[in-house]
Amino acid sequence: MSEPKRVILSGIQPSGHLCIGNYLGALVRWVELQDQFDCLFLVVDLHALTVPQIPAELRKRCLSFVAQYLACGIDPEKATIAIQSHVHQHAELAWILGTLTSMGELSRMTQFKEKSRRRTEASDAEGSPASEPKQEANAGLFTYPVLMAADILLYQTHGVPVGEDQKQHLELARDLAQRFNHRYSETFVIPEPFIPQVGARIMSLQDPTKKMSKSDENPNNYVALLDPPDVIRRKIRRAVTDSETQIRYDPARAGLANLLSMYAALEGVSIPEIEAKLEGKSYETFKSELADRVVETLEPIQKRYEAIMDDRRGLEELLARGAAECRRRAQRTLSKVYRKVGLVEAARVS
Repeated sequence: MSEPKRVILSGIQPSGHLCIGNYLGALVRWVELQDQFDCLFLVVDLHALTVPQIPAELRKRCLSFVAQYLACGIDPEKATIAIQSHVHQHAELAWILGTLTSMGELSRMTQFKEKSRRRTEASDAEGSPASEPKQEANAGLFTYPVLMAADILLYQTHGVPVGEDQKQHLELARDLAQRFNHRYSETFVIPEPFIPQVGARIMSLQDPTKKMSKSDENPNNYVALLDPPDVIRRKIRRAVTDSETQIRYDPARAGLANLLSMYAALEGVSIPEIEAKLEGKSYETFKSELADRVVETLEPIQKRYEAIMDDRRGLEELLARGAAECRRRAQRTLSKVYRKVGLVEAARVS
């Protein structure tokens, strides 16, 4: 009998617009992973509530993100796809893990410190009416890493693809798993950072010193997966480069290096091969070719997306199946946790 596949879990928060950076840095890798591992891919909508949301838009984005996962090649016959809030065990385990987490651990999280600083600065800059409280970091943002730990540990996850900004959160999940196992006996698999074949790290089009973000307030900084061709071409035409003429990869020439990395990733070739292809060409020609390649890549994704969104019932049925599978797997873990911490699990009515 063959050994069961190792479990890989990943998810994206439904904020902003999925962009070419998400596609080349994560979604392409997810498609590869689903053939090798037992994969769960989530839309982590509970995490999105740490900032104010317009309810109707949040619901729309959740369905849109799932449809974009599918359009990019995630196969529900190979991987499990679900919306986080459809699986109540995430919030329940987060409470238990929160009782094992110290305030000091959470206050040292660099993402919390950075996001709370930005939120306070934004509130100060905008000015708030005297009748409204100053916009400070909320408790949900503070305990965000505990919910992320619950996301991971519920499914006895072996590997989690993480970027630099999430390594600290995964380390907390590992610490909490080890802490629980030590106090109550072996219960959780200790998750490891999963480093697949390196995905392209795509930077902002206007500020190439920063990673491209789907939540960027300036839409000119990213190419969204659903951007129409004319918008894609305009954004790439206006992308930051430099005043030199030779097209050559140099990290010090951040704007050009970013566009070359994007082109190489889309073509599936090395940077030197792209340099050779572009030898003697102008920046204008290079950007035009890159824009055509982006449009060519995204056009079939956009067509599949439209077809998926047109079948709302099919999409909802797929999510119902994914949630049922996640709840089944999550409940196995949560039942063990409840028993070990001393809670009386509710009797099931047949």
